[in-house]
Amino acid sequence: MPETSFDIVVIGAGPGGYHAAIRAAQLGLTAAIIEKDDGTGIGGVGGVCLNWGCIPSKSLLKNAELVNTLYDADDWGITFDNFQVDIAAAIDRSRKVSATLVQGIGYLLRQNKIELIRGAGKLTSATTVEIDDGTVLTGRSIVIATGARPRSLPGLEIDGEKIITSREALETREVPEAIGIIGGGAIGAEFAYFYRAYGAEVTIFEMLPHLVPTEDEDVSVELERAFKKQGINYITSATVSGAEPRGDGMVVNYHAAGADAEFECDKVLLGVGVQPNTDDLGLESAGIKLDEHGFIEINDQMQTSAAGVYAVGDVTGKLLLAHVAFAQGVIAAEVSAGRDTEPLKYADMPRAVYCQPQVAGLGLTEKQAREQGYEVVIGKVPWRAVGKAQAIGEYNGFTKIISDAASGDILGAAIVGPDATEFLAEISVVKTLEGTAAEIGLTVHAHPTLSEGIKEAALDTAGEAIHWI
Repeated sequence: MPETSFDIVVIGAGPGGYHAAIRAAQLGLTAAIIEKDDGTGIGGVGGVCLNWGCIPSKSLLKNAELVNTLYDADDWGITFDNFQVDIAAAIDRSRKVSATLVQGIGYLLRQNKIELIRGAGKLTSATTVEIDDGTVLTGRSIVIATGARPRSLPGLEIDGEKIITSREALETREVPEAIGIIGGGAIGAEFAYFYRAYGAEVTIFEMLPHLVPTEDEDVSVELERAFKKQGINYITSATVSGAEPRGDGMVVNYHAAGADAEFECDKVLLGVGVQPNTDDLGLESAGIKLDEHGFIEINDQMQTSAAGVYAVGDVTGKLLLAHVAFAQGVIAAEVSAGRDTEPLKYADMPRAVYCQPQVAGLGLTEKQAREQGYEVVIGKVPWRAVGKAQAIGEYNGFTKIISDAASGDILGAAIVGPDATEFLAEISVVKTLEGTAAEIGLTVHAHPTLSEGIKEAALDTAGEAIHWI
């Protein structure tokens, strides 16, 4: 009979769950992980991220980037006849990428001697989980890592055909002639870029005054400028009241600029609104409290209101990013093993949007820093001042570092441009070590590299940038 008693039982094999299980195994704990999906639905081993989120979408965005580059082939001295693009082939490639990585996670679980159990788990107490086949697992600690899923909005009921989410978009093998995207955040911006590259008429509807509204306003303005140049339409400060069928398509009803209007399209992509996967988990059996939005309440150590039960990832509602779930899963495992941990600083978590130009943010925006009473010093250098950016033909956008005038401490960073998301790590490390912009400026960066843009922006906080005045 298979083992049913473990040091730690994890419900959900997504980013937070498999990190918790692997870290627990590294610390010498026996671990089991329960996953109810075989990879063909919303989750599976690797969760939404690997199966139907971060990874396949980035694969498609690379395709879109390549398509756009080939449209401008003349700029590179390249000519060819009968240029064609095939969105179905791009979808197939993205599925292969996901499958490869999912297999890799399975290998890691096996190598770490983690028991992978297929089925739906439900808590029957703070130490027991019942699988839908009747098996009961006992865990000294239990980690809930069941994630979240898109939810319908009033007048925008998801049907998977005409009103879709990113989940369905990742399988769409035909380019819609026109698509309306509700929400101008990361999901909306990324799919707008993807569909436009393949020739769709795209309109984004954003309720707030700017696209990517949680980022620095300068970044939003720059992205809007780039999208306009690419032919991506966007309507900000727009309230969408709903969408309804018209003929073979859909019509989006919205209010903007003081008037009601409509947009006809083939499909509507809903890029806002999620709900936690807490259904049928037996949370009441373990005495686990939820917040006002239905997410599981946790403390800095990922502990829930039930002793020995932890929650990580999107089901906590803290910050719905895979890398945040990674970190939360590791903390849960370490606390379960009796180790001391440092609280996560959610405000300092890196934020990344992978359309082109890419958008990256860290820490406070300039507006937030001023609102919090800091005397702010800004270093801002455009990519056109960076030799490597000119050489590769990607020089739109800028790097911006927000620092405290009194201490020189880095308060935040905002980047829009080539490979922007790759540069967050350097700034994040310096910020974690309580370093300053001046110290980045003193650090020699290889030439020619895009990373020189970070150095120049850091120097610019003191008015010492070499390649920009």
